[in-house]
Amino acid sequence: MKSVKISLQIAQNVKDFVKVVQDYPYEIDLKSDKYVVDAKSILGIFSLDLSKPLTVEIHSDDCDDLIEALKKFA
Repeated sequence: MKSVKISLQIAQNVKDFVKVVQDYPYEIDLKSDKYVVDAKSILGIFSLDLSKPLTVEIHSDDCDDLIEALKKFA
């Protein structure tokens, strides 16, 4: 499992983020404090506090291409 910190402070960023992660077959979670949601769920993401940095948890060790794609949200 790998983790990346990101920021999704505007709605367009959330939409773009979901488009990126939906193309990958492995499980991806998004954490904010004690809350964890499916990163492929736009409604789940909007239930988080988007004013704070979020942690993306990727349940795969072979995900360097996804980590590269997520750099624009860092």
